[in-house]
Amino acid sequence: MESRNDTAISEFLLQGLTENPELQILIFSLFLSMYLVTILGNMLIILDISSDPHLHTPMYFFLCSLLFNDICFITSTIPKMLLNIQTQDQSITYTGCLSQVCFVIDFVVLVNFLLAVMAYDLYVAICHPLSYTTIMTPTVCVLLLLISLSIGIVDALFNTLMLLRLSFCTALEIPTFFCENGLF
Repeated sequence: MESRNDTAISEFLLQGLTENPELQILIFSLFLSMYLVTILGNMLIILDISSDPHLHTPMYFFLCSLLFNDICFITSTIPKMLLNIQTQDQSITYTGCLSQVCFVIDFVVLVNFLLAVMAYDLYVAICHPLSYTTIMTPTVCVLLLLISLSIGIVDALFNTLMLLRLSFCTALEIPTFFCENGLF
């Protein structure tokens, strides 16, 4: 007999950081300003690297990838939290929660692999400086990025599919402001 999830829930409740209305205004302002500064700062660095031909090297290619990953990561969690504070509605749908878990895992795994690829790039630059340009070609850089992204997507989908097998019949409250794999 096949095991399957018979859960008939439609949403979870994100508890957030506090229930105090005065603190929620402060938290909303703080997180909104940090979100906007992060998006703007990362986009400015990406535009600066893109506009200067001297910075079109593997190190800056991976740095741009890391910055874009940072933008995607915070965009997968913070806007929902800001919306929940603004509307005073702490709910998130079951599929929304699973999607958020999938994206968070994907971006966390991707950042780890990007840091490893950046370390490899630095290793090649230091240990093989004369053959650096033949080892770290643009094709190799794109291939390393795509492998990292593929591993992140496969890991995120695997973990999310494993969450589908769980049943959620008791407490449907999540004690933070976003859905995370470890909370289930």
